[in-house]
Amino acid sequence: MIGTYCSLCLLAAAAMLVMIPLALDEVVATGQYMLRSWRTGRPLLVTFFAGGPDPLASNNGSDPGFTAPIPRQLSAAVRGVVIPWTLALSCVLGAWLMFSRAIFATTGAAANNDHLIGALIITVAITAMAEVARPLRFVNCLLSLWLIGAPWTVGGASAAAGWNEAIAGVLVLALSLPRGRLGGNRYGSWDRYIA
Repeated sequence: MIGTYCSLCLLAAAAMLVMIPLALDEVVATGQYMLRSWRTGRPLLVTFFAGGPDPLASNNGSDPGFTAPIPRQLSAAVRGVVIPWTLALSCVLGAWLMFSRAIFATTGAAANNDHLIGALIITVAITAMAEVARPLRFVNCLLSLWLIGAPWTVGGASAAAGWNEAIAGVLVLALSLPRGRLGGNRYGSWDRYIA
């Protein structure tokens, strides 16, 4: 809107983006708990606002607790987040797209397109690093298809910038198809969506 970027705003956005894959397994667990409670006849809104006992509660021992040594707490904090090389490389390609406006001197809609799609590719790839959100990587397939066709639909870019978009789109598409390595964690009924 003002034609420039705020360093503190970008730093805050990066910090929030990193938190997404770290918290998604808890969102899934909350949804599963709510569903189990509702199926046992407990009112949904009461459970949501007041909590209550879990009908299938069991202690799996994976939570080290707050008294555990810091290294053990840190390893528990990142449980469920795996960084496959395909998603890491998708992040690099997204960053490349964001900076390509300066390299190819694109302006207007073409530059805005590269910047927006690059940021979306990074956001989707980082979110898909959470095992519970791994299927989200297919959103990058849609973004890559847009990139492949962007030189002909958006216009306003040089031939080199257009080829840059198309090649980046093909690479992101290829990188988004494989599921990548998982950490072997179990998420109950959610496991069928990860496979």
